[in-house]
Amino acid sequence: MSRALKWITGLSEAVLGIPIVGAAIVIGNGWMPLGIMLILHIITLFVTKGVGGRTRGSILGIITSCLAWIPFVGMIMHTVTAVFLLFDAFRRR
Repeated sequence: MSRALKWITGLSEAVLGIPIVGAAIVIGNGWMPLGIMLILHIITLFVTKGVGGRTRGSILGIITSCLAWIPFVGMIMHTVTAVFLLFDAFRRR
C-alpha cells in the first residue's frame, strides 16, 4: 500500500512539475490540487511510517503543497518531490 501511494503521489507531483501544464492544472482548479496533494501526502506519510518505510518524500511533499503557490518555486519543488517519491517507490523499502 505504501509503495502504491508513493507511485500515485510521485506521478501526480511529476505532472504538477511540468511547466505551464502544472500551473494550468493548479490555477485552473483554484489551487485545489495543492490541497488534495497535501491530504494525499499526509496519508502516505502515516501509511509509510506504519510500515517503517522512508518518509522523506512525503514530508517534502507536505512542504511542497504548502509552498507551491509561489511561481517557479512550486514547479521546482514539485519536480524534486516527484524524484524523491518515485525513487522511494522504486525501492523495496
